[in-house]
Amino acid sequence: MKVNPIGNFRLHPLLKGLLPLFVLAHFLHHLYTALLVPLLPLIRNEFALDYTKSGLLLSVFSLTYGISHLPAGWLADRIGARILITIAICGVALAGLLVGFSQTYIMMLGSLALMGLLGGGYHTTSPPLISASASKNTKGRALGVHLIGGSFSFFLAPLIAAAIAVALGWRAPFLILAIPSIAFGAIFYIILGRLSGKISYNPKPKSMVDDKSQKSSHHLVPFIILATFTAAVLFSTISFIPLFLVDNFGLTEEAAAAFIAVIYLAGLVASPLGGYLSDRFGRVAVLLTASFVAGPIIYMLDIASFSVGIIFILIFIGIILYMPQPASEAYIVDQVSSQRRSSILGIYFSGGILGSSAIIPLLGYSIDNYGFTTSFTITGVALVAVTLICSIWLLKIAIRRI
Repeated sequence: MKVNPIGNFRLHPLLKGLLPLFVLAHFLHHLYTALLVPLLPLIRNEFALDYTKSGLLLSVFSLTYGISHLPAGWLADRIGARILITIAICGVALAGLLVGFSQTYIMMLGSLALMGLLGGGYHTTSPPLISASASKNTKGRALGVHLIGGSFSFFLAPLIAAAIAVALGWRAPFLILAIPSIAFGAIFYIILGRLSGKISYNPKPKSMVDDKSQKSSHHLVPFIILATFTAAVLFSTISFIPLFLVDNFGLTEEAAAAFIAVIYLAGLVASPLGGYLSDRFGRVAVLLTASFVAGPIIYMLDIASFSVGIIFILIFIGIILYMPQPASEAYIVDQVSSQRRSSILGIYFSGGILGSSAIIPLLGYSIDNYGFTTSFTITGVALVAVTLICSIWLLKIAIRRI
């Protein structure tokens, strides 16, 4: 009897227990972090910023956000997830209030830095908890469903930001959206406390942990390098797309803010699909496919015509950004001992975010001096080169294991 593979892609068994709450938590955690990019053209106008200073706003948040994942992962493996998740949701919202009240460029830089420092505890703690409640064959799908919250946040935030900014100015979205985030963070803290006995990392005996760590560590390196570099390059490119649309195609700042939502609309489908494909065909295969496609897609940004052409490119960017994420998280959870998962996830998320914070000002400088065409070409070529190197590295490791 033949089985339809698409027929096996069922979400309703996954939408039980705490997973829907984690989806909502993910949504609210990213609601603030998703506001800056679509509102950047309006912020640029108020503070009279060039591309380099605009990129620095994005970079200072990415830098502190990336760094904060390292101690957050270490702490999560020692004190648990509850406090760190709450700080990540409520703390980001409180820092967002300061962004909305910022009257100078320096004050905004400081507020964004604080937002990054307070936000590092979510991604290091949620994947192990979600994976612990899923079966081996549905782990990727569960993580993919969880990522819907983040992608929906990045999809909805530009639309909300544009609508509110038109009526009340760019500060209003930062001020208004704090209320639901802080309220849910407090409620989620109580829920996690009541259910703490039912959530565990399912730790294994020390002998099994040590053996597993020794066997898996060598092939984690190229996988994490490729996953983090691909994410860093894509997020850096996306950060300049609103400015690219305004300056190259003449869109208004508000229209460009709404247009960026196309990328995250694709992520609503790509995340669970990527998790399903990783369960069926393997985590490495999904990552390599997305990374090889990403370079040419970035290059095509500047040669595509507006309307249908640019929309097609933005959809593809959303697909290749979100499809490998559940595969990467599931791969790390599969390969790393329960006592070290949050720490390794901290390195994984930190690498992607810190990489983005380093690339963004460099890309802004390149755009200032050489234009979008040259900058996008260099970015695409670099991504293809790193993907090729890491794929050969992974292939050699796979051959040794045969």
